[in-house]
Amino acid sequence: MALRFSADVSTAETDYGTVLLDERGGEYWELNPSATLVVGVLMAGGDEAAATAALVDEFDIDPEGAARDVAALVGELRAAGLAA
Repeated sequence: MALRFSADVSTAETDYGTVLLDERGGEYWELNPSATLVVGVLMAGGDEAAATAALVDEFDIDPEGAARDVAALVGELRAAGLAA
């Protein structure tokens, strides 16, 4: 399923990934390069399987571990109210 940030979340790309600002409470979140890749795939309309495949291709990691990481990231972003 595609991912969208809430209207109260600002993003900025950095040399080290992406920084998210939750404007409701002023909290910052830092996404490392692998999380930035996952979010990019999901924001472009890809699903979790596509994000997992992108991680495996880019970082040559275990597909099962990549799938767990993608699911955990999406769950954390949604639980924090940053994404829908």
